[in-house]
Amino acid sequence: MSVRPEALRRDLPLGREPSHVRQRIEALEHLLEGLVTIPGTSKRVGLDVLLDFVPGVGPTVAAGLGAYMAWEARNLGMSKWQITRMGSNIGIDWLLGLIPFVGAIPDYFFRSNTRNLRMIKRHLDKHHPSTVTLDVPAR
Repeated sequence: MSVRPEALRRDLPLGREPSHVRQRIEALEHLLEGLVTIPGTSKRVGLDVLLDFVPGVGPTVAAGLGAYMAWEARNLGMSKWQITRMGSNIGIDWLLGLIPFVGAIPDYFFRSNTRNLRMIKRHLDKHHPSTVTLDVPAR
């Protein structure tokens, strides 16, 4: 498995500006959903799937990290409906992860944090256009 160390060394801003929030949640989504590459494939997994192998506690920790993204979204002024959808994604992910060992498989395909990041990015692009960044595929 290969880890992209440059993604881990990035200094993340702590401010409340939308561009700072965008950088933090993108880094968190990378940590949770795309930290390492599965050998022999181009598929990536992150802490969200890896924590599913720690029964009970692992999925709860992953859900807590996912809830941080929803909290950041709330601070950005996203609607209650959007926050509820994000909470539903986190809840489904948590429930799937609670299935001992096998829960990592459906959790790998559901990727709640990536879904939530897409929702937040759409909100930021619409309400804070100055934060728009180009998505460059990883090598």
